[in-house]
Amino acid sequence: MTEAKLVDQSGRTLGPRAAETRQRLLDATEELLATRKLRDLRVIDVARRVGTSPATFYQYFEDLEAAVLQLAERAALEVPAIVTEIAGSFDGAAGLPRARRIVEAFVAHWDAHRAVLRVRNLASEEGDARFLRVRRRVHGPVIEAFAEQVRRSQAAGRVAPEIHPYAAAAALAAILERLAAYHSALRALGVTREHLVETSARILLRTLTGTAA
Repeated sequence: MTEAKLVDQSGRTLGPRAAETRQRLLDATEELLATRKLRDLRVIDVARRVGTSPATFYQYFEDLEAAVLQLAERAALEVPAIVTEIAGSFDGAAGLPRARRIVEAFVAHWDAHRAVLRVRNLASEEGDARFLRVRRRVHGPVIEAFAEQVRRSQAAGRVAPEIHPYAAAAALAAILERLAAYHSALRALGVTREHLVETSARILLRTLTGTAA
């Protein structure tokens, strides 16, 4: 996935200075979302954060939701690297380290973009087609890569044929996203990040390959 050519609201291509201003507005939006909900955020708050005016914000974005959508698109650029990791070999001694890297990547992705991904998921669940498209474009390749690993293991006789590859893949994607999104809340139960990564990696490995480490 690559970002499209940057343009303002009138469709004009942005020069370097305008692109920098747009980027600063996006960064400010993400920073402010880390401490408040989208419905409590105002364009003037974002503009003040970067020392400009609401009019400047509206040169680049229709509204705050449009800015958050761009942030979600930017975060989505990290996902192909995760998909590549999933598509690799889980054979032998390589399996558990690869599973750990996948879980670590999910957690790191959420740690870096938690506020934006939270808004993306909530908006998509409420039926916003724009955010739903981004979420599906991110999750689709992940689920496909997981399902392919299950199919390979079934062909090798390591995973039961009664398990549907896409059902298993969707379950893994949901588990990893949920744990990555809320892993800090588990600290009260004595679950460290290391515990979460190791346990999730072993569940992932067992589901994809039918084997334990």
